[in-house]
Order: sequence, then C-alpha cells, then structure tokens
Amino acid sequence: MPLVQIETFINADIQTCFDLARNVDFYQKSIKNSREIAIDGKTTGLVEANDFITWEAKHLGFVRHITLKVTEFNNPSLFVDEIVEGDFKAYKHEHIFRKSNNKTIMIDKFYFESNWGVLGKIVDKFFMKKYMINILKIRNKTLKEKAEKIQLESIS
Repeated sequence: MPLVQIETFINADIQTCFDLARNVDFYQKSIKNSREIAIDGKTTGLVEANDFITWEAKHLGFVRHITLKVTEFNNPSLFVDEIVEGDFKAYKHEHIFRKSNNKTIMIDKFYFESNWGVLGKIVDKFFMKKYMINILKIRNKTLKEKAEKIQLESIS
C-alpha cells in the first residue's frame, strides 16, 4: 500500500494547528481546486472521535464521493480518518502534531490503495501518489499561512 508522508513546520502553537486541520469549513476553503464539499455527516465545525463525513469532490474531471470516519482522536496530537465508502480500496490519513518549542511539526501519513486490481497498483505508483502529495502540500501551505497569521495576531 503506498504511503505519502509530509512534514510541515509551522510557527504557531499546536492547538491552533490541530484545530485548523480538523476544521471542516477551513478544509473546504483550503482545497478550492477540487471543490471538496462536505455533504453528509459532520459538514461544519471541528471533527471529533467517531465523526463521519461524506465528501463530494471533483478530481480529474470526475465528481467523486468518499465517506470517512474519525477512528482515532487525541487532542491536540493526533486524529486519524479512514474510508468507510468510496473509490479507494484502502485509505487512512494520520494527522500527527508535535510541539517543538513554540512551534508545531505537522506530519501527514497518508496510506491509500486504489480499487481496480493491477491497474490500480499501476495508477497508484505512477500517478496517484504524486497527485496526493500535491493536494496535501497545497492544503498544508494554506494551513501554515493561516496558523502563522493567527499566531501573529495573538502576539500583537
């Protein structure tokens, strides 16, 4: 199963970063290109343990639906969402937060496996992994900018 792992260093406190990462409204704004919309379950606010969210998104020109469940939750250091229903055979996203002085290290560990057997493995290796890295980097850049802005405003 492919793994995407990205570390993002953020000049903001851990709670701000954690809350932004689990904020459904902020997430929708941070991934504008794919027009991801929460359409069922937890559709606004902060996700908590055992919450479900069904997302509708446009990826690669197709509208897709995926339902995720928050399967692990430890405020402010970890939450994990996993697929319940959708286009992936497997999907697990670990959102890990570590405090480092007054800064935060945000680690995304994203495990996935497409459906479609051998064809899916080829798509994952040569396309999907890069595609997912790009989506996570865009989201993380937006989260970093917002968290650092909040941090600066709290100091002023």
